[in-house]
Amino acid sequence: MKVYTYSEARQKLAKLLNEARSEGKVAIKKRDGQTFILRPVKEQGSPLDIEGVDLDLNLDDLNEAVRESRERE
Repeated sequence: MKVYTYSEARQKLAKLLNEARSEGKVAIKKRDGQTFILRPVKEQGSPLDIEGVDLDLNLDDLNEAVRESRERE
């Protein structure tokens, strides 16, 4: 992990953000010795976002399946 000084981080913020994205994280060290980690936030999708399943159904097949399920009730 690359460590930058506070001054370097201020001057090269765009570079640090790109490096954090590609490397996972970078550190910024202040003059008083404190160190901070800069890392990207993982984007989370909705739990309802799922991949579809290709069933090779056309509209007529789908309508027939709905009709059949309604007749069972």
